[in-house]
Amino acid sequence: MAEVLAIETPGLGDRSYLVHDGSAALVIDPQRDTDRVTALAAEHGVRITHIAETHIHNDYLTGGPALAAATGAAYLVIAADPVAFDRTPVRDGDVVEVGDGLRLRVLATPGHTFTHLSYVLESAGQAAAVFTGGSLLYGTTGRPDLLGPQHTGALARAQYASAQRLAGLPGTTPVFPTHGFGSFCSAGESGGQSSTIAAEKLANPVLTLDERAYLDGLLAGLDAWPSYYAHMGPANLAGPQGADLSPPSQAAAGEVRRRLDAGEWVIDLRDRIAFAAGFLPGSVSFPLEGSFASYVGWTVPWGAPLTLLGETPEQVAQAQRELARIWADRPAAAASGGPPRWAAGTKLASLRLAKFGDLAAAMTAGNPTVLDVRRPLEWAEGHIAGARHIPLYELAGRAGELSPGELWVHCHSGYRAIVAASLLSGRGRQVIVVDDDFGNAAAAGLPLQPA
Repeated sequence: MAEVLAIETPGLGDRSYLVHDGSAALVIDPQRDTDRVTALAAEHGVRITHIAETHIHNDYLTGGPALAAATGAAYLVIAADPVAFDRTPVRDGDVVEVGDGLRLRVLATPGHTFTHLSYVLESAGQAAAVFTGGSLLYGTTGRPDLLGPQHTGALARAQYASAQRLAGLPGTTPVFPTHGFGSFCSAGESGGQSSTIAAEKLANPVLTLDERAYLDGLLAGLDAWPSYYAHMGPANLAGPQGADLSPPSQAAAGEVRRRLDAGEWVIDLRDRIAFAAGFLPGSVSFPLEGSFASYVGWTVPWGAPLTLLGETPEQVAQAQRELARIWADRPAAAASGGPPRWAAGTKLASLRLAKFGDLAAAMTAGNPTVLDVRRPLEWAEGHIAGARHIPLYELAGRAGELSPGELWVHCHSGYRAIVAASLLSGRGRQVIVVDDDFGNAAAAGLPLQPA
């Protein structure tokens, strides 16, 4: 029997998989830091013989080419995709033997991309699992709009048809998607940590609604996606090199200052409370938590040199690993030890952290400028009356649109607000950060309205 081991990447909301029969192993959708995969294979005493991609990924750099080169495994990639590296091309209906007792049956499941595949794992002639990539997710599907608005309608209809095809598998078949654990590749919120075909047929809108109702709900729920996605497809078609996770060059305080003066991106990895208490002027706060890599890739121009500032070398190393999954280049430099080490006498700046109750009091006393940096659908679902809306990913280019004076900045939970406030502070603005959950806004007495 096969054992399926998930390799979690919570920062991107994805999973890769190692599947083995005690001897031979198959890897599904590996990310660029392949040492996690080889370590897991070694732990279980199995040899990686096959690697399979469900699609050309939009939200991370694949580790497939590097892993195949390191292990000699057969690399299964969609035959129709014009990749620039050696692969074993696969297409709908192909059957691939994996070890003595396992085989993969290839199913075309377009919708997330035009060439998307799913893989049915068969053991003893029965369906033991299906790896659905960005097709059928837990409670939803992969989004169909990443290839451009001109293709969204066709891909959405294809996604519906692909889900019906997958629904023809035995109900007991476990479903193992790549996306849907917080990934922006998911169309709407996904739920749960495990599922089967039968469970999805009971709860997933793509399998409980007719096509028109599914399409209406799907298209209405699509929001912005990270700008770095535009670089992932071409890079994955070219075949990314493996991640170089060796420590970046260590920058002394003078070099950090020179990089800031040159307009480079200097990223402070500490939590937002520590950052607000004292930070190097011009540095930008991206706390090393949650969707850290996605927001860096969404905010920082592709290819810009990055300098990472962390409290410890381990914090810098973790940030470097997360960024390697989406960023083609290594960090230009790094420094650890906290502001006393990297500031070296430079006077630190600070930011005030507040709650929605504080903002309500300020609005009662006057007419403060409120900046909402959430995504468009979040804004449309409800926002503070009179607030100005500029999504975080547009702020660097639109900060000049804001009226002079003090700004109160908020998002949904505080993460994007501290990023935005640090960007604005670097431009000389006086900013107050609302470090609070937006669900508390109404209870604080703030007037809310839809778009």
